[in-house]
Amino acid sequence: MALIDPGKKAAAFSLKDQNGKTHRLADYAGRPVVLYFYPKDDTPGCTREACAFRDNLPKFQTSKAAVLGVSILDEASKARFATKHDLTFPLLADADHAIADKYGVWQKKSLYGRSFMGLARTTYLIGADGKVVKRWDNVKVDGHAEAVLAAVDAIGSKG
Repeated sequence: MALIDPGKKAAAFSLKDQNGKTHRLADYAGRPVVLYFYPKDDTPGCTREACAFRDNLPKFQTSKAAVLGVSILDEASKARFATKHDLTFPLLADADHAIADKYGVWQKKSLYGRSFMGLARTTYLIGADGKVVKRWDNVKVDGHAEAVLAAVDAIGSKG
């Protein structure tokens, strides 16, 4: 499926986190949601990205925004990743990449001349009304959490 453009309704989801708790988009109605898709638990770029969101979490919470990380590895992998790096926000397991498909981030990638399907590093900011406010494609990790936080602050209570 295609990426979801700003102004469109975000796709519903129901995924388990590193603790086995189910999270649904509907659970966060009335507040902004940062839904960031990352390729793989505990790899260098993904770890830097997750730790940047962790370090900025108090600021996101001040804005009432929820931060949810999503990748294709299972809950056990998420639990190890969260424990190792003290990640206290939900890391959602999309093992069959069904949600990544809905959000258009399960894409053909290439590395060393080899093509394969994988998660494109993409972040969605979903407003309190359930619509996509902003989308970051081909995310560069450094400074990204701060850029997302600035966008969350910009929507403020408009959500």
